Amino acid sequence: MRIASATHLRRIGERGPGVEVEVGERRLRLTNLDKRMYPLGAFTKGQVIDYYARAAHAILPHVAGRPLTLKRFPDGLDGAYFYEKQCPRYRPEWLETVPIWTERFQETYEYCTASESAALVWLANLANLELHVALGRAGALQTPTAVVFDLDPGHPAGPLHACQAALVLRGLFEQLGIECFAKSSGSKGIHVFVPINAPVTYPETKRFARAVAETVAGRLPELALAEVTRARRRGRVLIDWGQNDHHKTMVAPYSLRAVDPPTVSMPLRWEEVEAALEVEDIARLTASPQEMLERLDREGDLFAPVAELRQELPEL
Repeated sequence: MRIASATHLRRIGERGPGVEVEVGERRLRLTNLDKRMYPLGAFTKGQVIDYYARAAHAILPHVAGRPLTLKRFPDGLDGAYFYEKQCPRYRPEWLETVPIWTERFQETYEYCTASESAALVWLANLANLELHVALGRAGALQTPTAVVFDLDPGHPAGPLHACQAALVLRGLFEQLGIECFAKSSGSKGIHVFVPINAPVTYPETKRFARAVAETVAGRLPELALAEVTRARRRGRVLIDWGQNDHHKTMVAPYSLRAVDPPTVSMPLRWEEVEAALEVEDIARLTASPQEMLERLDREGDLFAPVAELRQELPEL
């Protein structure tokens, strides 16, 4: 079992089957720290909590004040999992939530948010491995802060094809005079973000994203497609523009993924994407939790501009 250093978590004692810790001003009880969440990677719940505590400074700017959809694995990756939108009623009083009306169930769900390190630790103690975050913030849920593209290769296409599609998108956006940023999905795909951080609506961003995807698919039909048609996806990369909707989420930067051994959704430099494609080595674009923490220590948050950069949505 490992618990983060004193600058992140401070162990203050035992209570029943758990461990008492302090996270900033909050006191939490952590349980089942030796449970193997990732059996192949021998990665325990204590290590999951440790990772989120140590990476919190980089994660929080991208999730604070945003509704979270949780992906919980009570018995680790060997067991069943479930997505959770309604924040548990036994949450601590200090944990902030965002109320969202759900048409399907005709009721208001209180979504968890994570605006401080203690919230990430509390969520990890629930055996939540992945953080799926909305594109809008509390108080402005109908205003997405970015345009996003999920580049998902269909077999036998793979991650290198996703890199190729990401670089095509980057070239298009350069022509339009706007910046975009890439991160690995933590699996086989690439996510491309175009930060906006200015007044815009989902219909506007979705219309723009669809036009971009259809433009790329029209120019490079052997590489990419813009429609979710299973029969046509084989060997090509889906440029999924449909994520630009108020009810959709994207996995957060630096989130763990439910892949064994564990990987992280890692922000990337464009030079790294180019180099991986050139030498055909997708391993350059993946990171274990420990590698991600070391990278953060060296380089800081490469995705910081996504939370800060203001750009206008261009006309195609």
